[in-house]
Order: sequence, then C-alpha cells, then structure tokens
Amino acid sequence: QKGARMSFRKSHYKFQLREKQKVKRFYGVGEKQFRNVFASAVRRKGITGENLLRTLEMRLDNVVYRLNFAYSRNHARQMIRHGFFAVNGRKVSIPSYIVSLNDEISFREKKREAENVKAMLEDVKGLVEVPGWLLLDEAAHKAKVNALPTRDDVSLKEIEERLIVELYSK
Repeated sequence: QKGARMSFRKSHYKFQLREKQKVKRFYGVGEKQFRNVFASAVRRKGITGENLLRTLEMRLDNVVYRLNFAYSRNHARQMIRHGFFAVNGRKVSIPSYIVSLNDEISFREKKREAENVKAMLEDVKGLVEVPGWLLLDEAAHKAKVNALPTRDDVSLKEIEERLIVELYSK
C-alpha cells in the first residue's frame, strides 16, 4: 500500500554495530584504531572479547582518567599530548600508549608543580574509583600497574563483547 508505514525489524547486525559504537565512544577511539586494537586482541591467547577490553583499559589515556589525574578521558588525552605524564620516568605524549605490567605512571615534576594542576587534582580526587589492578600513591602522584585488568575491572559493565567479536568475524 502506498504511504503505509514500513515495519522495521531489529537485525542482529544492528545490535552488533551498536555494541561496537558504544565501546568506541566510551573509550574515545576512532574506527581504524579500534580495528587495530581488535586485530591485536585476536592475535593474543585467550578470549578475544576480553583481550579487546583489556587492551582498551590499558591505554594510557584511560589509565590516567581511572587514576583520578584528569576530569575525563578527553581531558586525560589532552594532558598526555601536552606532555604531563611519564611512564617509567620517560615522557610519553601518545594517548594510545599501552601500559604494561609493572609500569609506573607519574606526573612529570615540572608539570605537577603548576597551580592549575594542583587545583585540578583536588577537584578530581575521588571522582572515579581506582581499579584494583592499579596501585596509586596519592602523595607522590604516581601509580603502578600491579596486575592485568580482568573483565570485572572494566567500568563499562553492560557491554556484550561477543557481539563485537561476531561483527568483526564476518
């Protein structure tokens, strides 16, 4: 019939795509970068979906945010780009840098002493719960990666990573 309303059925593809978009937006990752992270998750041993989320959790911008060193992941990304942080004593200005076990993340001395940084650190204190896989030394503004994050450590609980794996496995 002309002008009749079409009924849309919900396809499985739609749910898969929505899950992928949800994770991409949550972590602030672009499409190409997300594909690369997925490819590295496939190559690693273990469950691909959990490897994907573990890799996204261990990005430096996410770690800085989870340590309450920034207001948001975007703010953490900007601070990293401006050279505020060091990993194992070396300046890192790449937000997608993947931290590894026993890495030490710290404010660079010169940047930490700025008044606006001190005020920001007071504002964000307790904003996010620091996960168990990170050891935070609040007084020195340093943290250490003491374990790899598990699926339970991911702050995005309602995600179904198997749908993302199915989407990319086509």
